[in-house]
Amino acid sequence: MPEFEDGTTGNGPVTGQDDSGRRWLKIIDQNRCIGCHACTTACKSENEVPLSVTRTYVKSVDVGTFPQARRAFQVTRCNQCEDAPCVAACPTSAMFRRPDGIVDFDKDACIGCKACMAACPYDAIFINPEDHSAEKCNLCAHRLDVGLEPACVVVCPTQAIIVGDGDDPDSEAARVVAREPVAVRRPEKGTRPKLFYRGATQATLDPLAARRPAGDTFMWSEIPTGTQQVTSGHPGGANSSAAALLSYDITHRAPWDWRVSLYTWTKGIAAGAYLVAVLLALTGQISWTDSLLVWTAPLLAAVFLALTAGLLVWDLEHPGRFFYLLTRPQWRSWLVRGGIVLTGYAAVLGLHLLAGLLGSTGLRQAAAAPGVPLAAMTAIYTAYLFAQAKARDLWQNPLLPAHLLVQAVLAGAAALLPAAAGWRQDAVTPLGWILAGACLTHLLLVLGEVTLTHPTAHARLAASELTRGRFRGFFWAAAVLVAAGLAAPWAGAWVAPLALAGLAAHEHAYVQAGQAVPLA
Repeated sequence: MPEFEDGTTGNGPVTGQDDSGRRWLKIIDQNRCIGCHACTTACKSENEVPLSVTRTYVKSVDVGTFPQARRAFQVTRCNQCEDAPCVAACPTSAMFRRPDGIVDFDKDACIGCKACMAACPYDAIFINPEDHSAEKCNLCAHRLDVGLEPACVVVCPTQAIIVGDGDDPDSEAARVVAREPVAVRRPEKGTRPKLFYRGATQATLDPLAARRPAGDTFMWSEIPTGTQQVTSGHPGGANSSAAALLSYDITHRAPWDWRVSLYTWTKGIAAGAYLVAVLLALTGQISWTDSLLVWTAPLLAAVFLALTAGLLVWDLEHPGRFFYLLTRPQWRSWLVRGGIVLTGYAAVLGLHLLAGLLGSTGLRQAAAAPGVPLAAMTAIYTAYLFAQAKARDLWQNPLLPAHLLVQAVLAGAAALLPAAAGWRQDAVTPLGWILAGACLTHLLLVLGEVTLTHPTAHARLAASELTRGRFRGFFWAAAVLVAAGLAAPWAGAWVAPLALAGLAAHEHAYVQAGQAVPLA
């Protein structure tokens, strides 16, 4: 298994990879680009890219107002980042960085989890509809390895695309970067791109700088609509002092659909049911031999943990390769770390159930020692997975781990309450107070999320989509339903399903709103 300079490993074949010490750079000279799309068609031909997806395309923005207006172009593709978020997020090293700086991919290692797509701040990665693996621009590495230029460089009629060795002082690419003003896209993400733009305008570099057309079409294409479609351009007045109108763009899709939203909910129940039951035992509300702790909580947790695992596998484009998470793990990925946490938690639940069969209180208490932290980590590791998605500013929330833990307590108490009402009446009151407290804390955290000023335009737009945009129905229904849980100490078990439904609606709104902001 080869080891690359950033400490990661790529599991694909390395024969032919450049080991000559080169450090590839690419320059896009937007002063020369005429928007002919020759690079797009050459890339499709060279790399056999199917219809409906593209490794590179030319975005165009009309700047100014008639008659003082001009059209600005931006050749848009993978930025070959030195600190590539897709490499860190990929659980199987299917995305890897070569010694020459090219961020490449191994389709045979891809499980189709779409973590790389969520992580990329430039929306440069897509799932190939024919082979269901992730791919993107890789600088035509197969051509560079045999001494040829990338296909886009060869066909560009104005020589607007330059590729060269950044460590070679005679390279034009190195000279341009060293001596001329160049720009990169989204430098605040700290990815250190190796794709540089000369003469580009902020109206194209910033994905929110240009406003979205008022109609339903771009120039030469329809504006796509649908549940997973992400419409390009700013829906409001644009994030620019210049009059800028997005005139052409391509289809963009949110990587994670309702299955990921649902998985955060089932995982919360799986973690919370065990946590709440152990909490009741530790505070003396129930005994360590109570059936609520011996059987109900661990069985409920096990069922929802199995549902969580099923949703995770179902969401993969290559579900048959799910075992790659364990057989070829890339340890920086929180998908891998989360998989280990879930496996450990499942083992604890099995040990807890074994203690029930053996009638061993000591074994049950011993299982709780690792079980509580594993259950807590089961609840909160998704916050770290979302944080690896550097593209999604709404998810870069330092309070998200605590919020997910609160949601797990809410879900666990709500799931146990109906069972307690059936045959363990003396546990109903403490469970009701736990549910009410968790609902109140959740609502206060949500209130802070939507009322505090967000630090970036992307986060503000995502919050707007959450509360006033496409997902406002889920968001406000969630707030009302979770608020019903505040009455649990007096109303009893009947409010538990309302609180659970509200939490599910909130998870869906939050996960989808975080992906609703255009990145390219």
